[in-house]
Amino acid sequence: MFTGIVTDIGEIMALTPTAQGQLHRLRIACGYDRATIADGASIACNGVCLTVVDSGMTGGKDSAGRTWFDVDAGAETLGMTTAKHWKVGSKLNLERALKIGDELGGHIVAGHVDGIAGIVQRDDLPDMARFELKTTRELARFVAAKGSVTLDGVSLTVNTVHDVLFSVLVIPHTLNVTTLGAWCAGSELNLEVDLMARYAARLSEMK
Repeated sequence: MFTGIVTDIGEIMALTPTAQGQLHRLRIACGYDRATIADGASIACNGVCLTVVDSGMTGGKDSAGRTWFDVDAGAETLGMTTAKHWKVGSKLNLERALKIGDELGGHIVAGHVDGIAGIVQRDDLPDMARFELKTTRELARFVAAKGSVTLDGVSLTVNTVHDVLFSVLVIPHTLNVTTLGAWCAGSELNLEVDLMARYAARLSEMK
């Protein structure tokens, strides 16, 4: 589980396709303390929960290098998320898994991406940026004004909704400490809808 509060921006150092391109081994540089990253740990990368399979330091563990960790992105992840477009040099929003007692600053996020949202328009306002996005009709039914969505791993509040279009307002701090500052019209983002909305819809269907 995660909260949608990004704690670092990682950078893909290496990408190795395996299993005839159905699996990508990614090496991601980050600012986390190497000693705190255990094999098997979960780290959300642009909203995708991935499992650490190895970690280390650039230049060796005794050098002043940068921490890195390896993860595998499987066929389903490559098919359903923007991971299929990731390449060496891509910047990713990172979040460590939630621990008991941690502050729940965003909302409950599973790290299981539901699909893609595309940016239709970006408006830079005096104190924030407004993004209008479009998603599928299937996912749009889980998006509600004043509700929560996760976009590329960032917990955001929905501002307006109109059919399959919705908008979010992003404050300068979030633009500065995440990859959101580089978002523009035409960008594709990983979308995870609110778990509560999904369960509410399921309960309604069962009545």
